[in-house]
Amino acid sequence: MLGVFLVWYSLAKISIPVLLGYFKNANYFWVGLGVFLGILSHLSRAYRWKFMIEPLGYNLRFPNSIMAVFTAYLVNYTIPRAGEVSRATILTNYESVPFEKGFGTIIAERVADLLVMLCIISLTLVLEFDIIYTFLFTNIDPTQLILLGLLALVILVIGYQLFKKSKHPFALKIKTLFLGLIEGVSSILKMKKKWAFLAHTLFIWTMYVSMFYLTSFSIPETSQLPFSAILLGFISASFSIAATNGGIGSYPLAIFAAFSIFNVPEDPSIAFGWIMWTSQTLMVIILGGLSLLFLPIYNRLYPKQTSK
Repeated sequence: MLGVFLVWYSLAKISIPVLLGYFKNANYFWVGLGVFLGILSHLSRAYRWKFMIEPLGYNLRFPNSIMAVFTAYLVNYTIPRAGEVSRATILTNYESVPFEKGFGTIIAERVADLLVMLCIISLTLVLEFDIIYTFLFTNIDPTQLILLGLLALVILVIGYQLFKKSKHPFALKIKTLFLGLIEGVSSILKMKKKWAFLAHTLFIWTMYVSMFYLTSFSIPETSQLPFSAILLGFISASFSIAATNGGIGSYPLAIFAAFSIFNVPEDPSIAFGWIMWTSQTLMVIILGGLSLLFLPIYNRLYPKQTSK
């Protein structure tokens, strides 16, 4: 429902004819190049996953890894974060990796990705500290942020203590799952190819930023933005994906909010957001749909020969 409301709200801020005009006049060379870099990032993510599965004693086949990754992105458009569950489920069904261990490697991936995102945020803060600091403390009361943070910390501590002492069957099952997750997460420390994992991680995020940057050349009004503005728009758009399924509705608004700090007009900001979101979404729908179709076919033609 939130996504539907945000779609309506974002379209209310720009007339449909104007938006269609931006789509019609966009330079699709840059849009296509951005989609290509997005595909490269997903392929790299699929290959990087193999490094995390190997310490658990399993050999993940690359085609299954690719199709699991694209399927996960597609499923995330239906139920938030359900893609990670579906990805681990595919690993269990076709590669015989226990769900909790496979899911643990996905959590470990997210930890690595979060660290890179924090580095990007830090770089952006350094490049545009004055603008961002002024904007934040003009629009947000820091006292409220501190109080909310303390409240969340207290709730987490109390909840953890109650859960730790519980002997309820459900709690015990969760603890077993948690131990499996820990084993999956710890696979990042046991990898023989740590440097290859790091290289793929840096490549993935370089592709993410590059596809956002290059797509900005598709519209004249965003083609002259400084790189620091691109980074801030990228960060804002990335967080919007967690707000709604696949960033539906929230993605263009997040980019508009970021670009407005740099005095970019409303129409091109929202139009760029819709062009960026639409191109990446079409890519996920097409490749995710094909992955769902070919997963059972591939595994029927090439059944797994060995198991742990």
